[in-house]
Amino acid sequence: MKLKKLIYLFPASSFSGDEDCEITGIQADSRLIKAGNLFVAIRGTAVDGHLYIESAIGKGATAVVCEKIPDGMEEKCSFILVKDSAEALGKLASAWYSYPSEKLRLVGVTGTNGKTTTATLLYELFRKLGYKAGLLSTVCNYINNEIVPTEHTTPDPLTMHALLARMVEAGCEYAFMEVSSHAVDQRRISGLSFAGAIFTNLTRDHLDYHKTVENYLKAKKRFFDELPKTAFALTNIDDKAGPVMLQNTSAKKLTYSLRTLADFKAKILESHFEGTELVINDREVIVHFVGRFNAYNLLAVYGAAIALQQDPEEVLIGLSTLHSVSGRFETFRSVLGYTAIVDYAHTPDALNNVLTGIHEVLEGNGRVITVVGAGGNRDKGKRPLMAKEAADKSDQVILTSDNPRFEEPETIIQDMAEGLSPEEMKHTLCITDRKQAIKTAITLAQKGDVILIAGKGHEDYQEVKGVKHHFDDREIVREFLKTQEY
Repeated sequence: MKLKKLIYLFPASSFSGDEDCEITGIQADSRLIKAGNLFVAIRGTAVDGHLYIESAIGKGATAVVCEKIPDGMEEKCSFILVKDSAEALGKLASAWYSYPSEKLRLVGVTGTNGKTTTATLLYELFRKLGYKAGLLSTVCNYINNEIVPTEHTTPDPLTMHALLARMVEAGCEYAFMEVSSHAVDQRRISGLSFAGAIFTNLTRDHLDYHKTVENYLKAKKRFFDELPKTAFALTNIDDKAGPVMLQNTSAKKLTYSLRTLADFKAKILESHFEGTELVINDREVIVHFVGRFNAYNLLAVYGAAIALQQDPEEVLIGLSTLHSVSGRFETFRSVLGYTAIVDYAHTPDALNNVLTGIHEVLEGNGRVITVVGAGGNRDKGKRPLMAKEAADKSDQVILTSDNPRFEEPETIIQDMAEGLSPEEMKHTLCITDRKQAIKTAITLAQKGDVILIAGKGHEDYQEVKGVKHHFDDREIVREFLKTQEY
């Protein structure tokens, strides 16, 4: 592609060099540069790409997009000077892959909890409705039925537009993706054309990055503020941040609720560990999901499907056939009569939601044993809050290791324990080894009890001192439950 075809994406920028030079590829990582590549120098949270412009040119970059041209380098290659390189990368990636998001109906899901479940269920629903569809999520990416491993909630722009282009090539009509607050703030969604956006909820998370809840909310809101008039904006009106998302959007405003008047309304009639009976917009449906939080997720899926002009009756039939996402309220039944649940809940609110869902089914019949930890090198302020949520809604708590990363797991557990009173500590065990903690919970469980193993969900690793070791809560549960069958 000629450079001049990319220059015109930035009409207000300044340009120097040869606009007729041939561009062989785009990179934001100088280590990946090959001859003829365009290098985009991004000011990241840890590394400033501007420091690697000379290295990129030395490796063969023929053009550079940057916010400031290093002194003495103006003559070495072509330069496009822009206000925001991160924003520019998304637009460049979209153009390079022939604007794939414009050829799909792309829906983004944002919020603290429920992003993965909502996006994944939309993908699964639309495939059941007969469409080819794609998914970009924390658990896995899909190009129709092709699995593509994932590393981030929202991929970098080059990876994302490449995946969307593959979806278009595969004949996909719809695509669904999680949109993290980091992705909005770092402009990873730049260049994307959205047909709709969904807001699930907002509670404390990622304050190690955003510093304040207000900044965290603003990042979510910016996603909605930038939607086009042709899109829909669907928000959980029961969440206090829900109406905020709609304040400045140009998109069609839609709401969903379990408590008040809304475009899409649901009521829980009955709950079991096998599923829930709901009324959605005056129609009854039985689903294979448990808990109020999942009722919200399903309602968001229903609302988005209707906003995408699907038949309400067909959508309800589709919802009744869906099953929980891997590592989200994943249930295991013991031959001894108790239940183990593995869930990704890793924030105070998510933990509260899952434990509340368990109590809605138990109705006081059976004890709750919760195994929970907290990630290292992340928001330390939520650690005591998570322990407190677990203690408030459990008969027995076991504090254990999660992904300690570069922290000592004992220190993290101690931070969590500081949220508990002496009385609560009497019902709390601290077991650093996560496998031993799960085994202890299973040993303590009796008929009618429920064990919640929270924090890691679908993850199949434990990160310690920068190394990922294989560890899967679900495998551990199956291993211990199998020994009880004999």
